[in-house]
Amino acid sequence: MTAETAREACLRSFLDLLAEKPFRAISLSEVAAHCGVPLAQMRASFASTDDLLAAFFRTTDRQVLAEGGPESDDLAGEGPRERLFEVLMRRLDALEPHREAVRGLTRSARRDPALALTLLRLSEGSQRWMLAAAGVDCAGLSGSVRAKGLAVLFARVLDTWLKDEDPGLAPTMAALDRELEQGGKLLGMLDNLAYIAIPWRKRRASSQPADASGEEPAPAA
Repeated sequence: MTAETAREACLRSFLDLLAEKPFRAISLSEVAAHCGVPLAQMRASFASTDDLLAAFFRTTDRQVLAEGGPESDDLAGEGPRERLFEVLMRRLDALEPHREAVRGLTRSARRDPALALTLLRLSEGSQRWMLAAAGVDCAGLSGSVRAKGLAVLFARVLDTWLKDEDPGLAPTMAALDRELEQGGKLLGMLDNLAYIAIPWRKRRASSQPADASGEEPAPAA
């Protein structure tokens, strides 16, 4: 088994186990045994289950980015919000085969503050790439703020997606559209970006978004 094949097998096994049991209950030896990869070979790619978790985020990022950036056919000519909507829907499409793993991870994070913080950090990194794919500036401190806000926004949408049984994902798309519309500072930044990029566009009148209430869902994938 090549190193790349072994890496993929370990990640698949990790996701299979994550769909069945809490994150902290999964051991490296269990992952290796599940996919038949020797521990020594697994160690070449992963040092911990946190590494496997990070690999899941990176693999999802790559799958979304492989579909193209802001100049791709389905994004070219659209505004920042529309591009971001499409990119985040791509991410949900990439996560669809792993829905039960995401469900298990989200459930674990709600009981494990340390895991929730890890997921937030990983999600912020991933959302920087999603912003880049949508052609939204993600550099510097402002990019960090946007990525953090988008990580929380996407976590809310994931909560709807996990309950969505519609094959067309109509409730999820409605939730994503609503979150982008009511995204507070994030939406303001997108509007400002559009105004700077297209000076002749009349800036949309600002409105005060409704405050969200309740406990924030833990970011995942």
